[in-house]
Amino acid sequence: MAVSQSSPHHVVLFPYMSKGHTIPLLRFARLLLRHRRVISDSDDGEVPSIFVTVFTTPKNQPFVSSFLSDVTSYTKIISLPFPENITGIPPGVESTDKLPSMSLYVPFTRATKSLQPLFEETLKNLPQVSFIVSDGFLWWTLESAAKFEIPRLAFYGMNSYATAIYSSVSVHQLFTKPETVISDTEPVIVPDFQWIRVKKCELDPVITDPNQSGPSFELFMDHILSTNKSHGVIRNSYYELESTFVDFKPRVNGGPKPWCVGPLCLVDSPKPEYDKPSWINWLDRKRVEGRPVLYVAFGTQAEISNEQLKEIAFGLEDSKVNFLWVTRKDVEEVIGEVGFEDRVRERGMIVRDWVDQWEILSHESVKVFLSHCGWNSAQESICAGIPLLAWPMMAEQPLNAKLVVEELKIGLRIETEDGSIKGFVIRDELSRKVKELMEGEMGKTARKNVEEYAEMAKEALAPGSGSSWKNLSTLLEELCKSRETNCVSKIVK
Repeated sequence: MAVSQSSPHHVVLFPYMSKGHTIPLLRFARLLLRHRRVISDSDDGEVPSIFVTVFTTPKNQPFVSSFLSDVTSYTKIISLPFPENITGIPPGVESTDKLPSMSLYVPFTRATKSLQPLFEETLKNLPQVSFIVSDGFLWWTLESAAKFEIPRLAFYGMNSYATAIYSSVSVHQLFTKPETVISDTEPVIVPDFQWIRVKKCELDPVITDPNQSGPSFELFMDHILSTNKSHGVIRNSYYELESTFVDFKPRVNGGPKPWCVGPLCLVDSPKPEYDKPSWINWLDRKRVEGRPVLYVAFGTQAEISNEQLKEIAFGLEDSKVNFLWVTRKDVEEVIGEVGFEDRVRERGMIVRDWVDQWEILSHESVKVFLSHCGWNSAQESICAGIPLLAWPMMAEQPLNAKLVVEELKIGLRIETEDGSIKGFVIRDELSRKVKELMEGEMGKTARKNVEEYAEMAKEALAPGSGSSWKNLSTLLEELCKSRETNCVSKIVK
């Protein structure tokens, strides 16, 4: 029996159940299909050399199906039933954006392991798989891949900068040595990067907790251990953006090879013709009027107090700039002041619906993005050539903000009153930074820099010549050759 040269290579993707994790991995699916080599088959004509299967859960399947609706000939979507009766999590919740609080992240993520038996049973009945790319949060998929001798790559929505800082801080026990007593807001030099200073509050507590114990730490270690045993790590970034940090090799346990294949936001699905939503029509009017717009959005998982939301509203009003603000809350109800939206109507629009963020950032009238600095949002802003006003709130967002402000110099940072991440931001700070980035000299410098990085981003994905394109081509060649070798080996046996 010979190995069929006309059969497509089969790639399995398994995203974590969170929009911020799912979307980039689905974009990666599209990038894989763009790389497919067309080969000749005597019976069927031309067929793709790559076929993609995506695993998800029933309530997430409609979103996944919609996202990949134009490539159904080369993709298959399989739903595995999500567990019920998880303590603290309402029935039917299958995505983190539906959680009552992000404090439930650990039990929610732990519950995904119950999908493992059915995942493995399904894998067993699929056409031979060349490799699996699964979210780093789905640590248990490494065990499944190993059972079937399938290479597994971990996918993380983090950049190499944040990963390198975390690694250096952890290896050198910067905040966990018993004799070290450092305040949450005291800047400390990062050992492997002498020009960088971090505060304890800028790092996830799981890294800085001297006790190194508890459910969050145990889950973190499961993620790290499974990633370190994986074939590699897929990075949603491009080499030219952060080359120093991509090349960084920790002194202890260098870990799997990182593969920069982004920016994946440039690999989006084609948009069908549709009626423009009201906010795009509003942006169109601002473009005609020649009025630059500040886009304001903090993602789906930021937990902002009503008191802070009120300060944001008045800070935007005081800034006198035109703004488009996406928020799920009723602002007038929160601030207790009917008439606020009427007062700012000529230069401000508040949207409570889901929006296509890439479409907004790509609009000619948008000039600055006030963001929580999640990596997807930060990268979309960079690729659109839009400076960032960084207001980090959780996870690795403070490190993303440092990359944006200190390394790339493409934005400014919002500072809290007490210098902490969870601290309060007053309206004057917000208003001043908004005006500086929209109208000041620092804004001009940031805009010039970010436009250069936007051009580099497009070049990175240029077919045949871009760094990210070449990285993925090399990875595919390496893994697909491995698959054919293993197949031949099994036949010989």
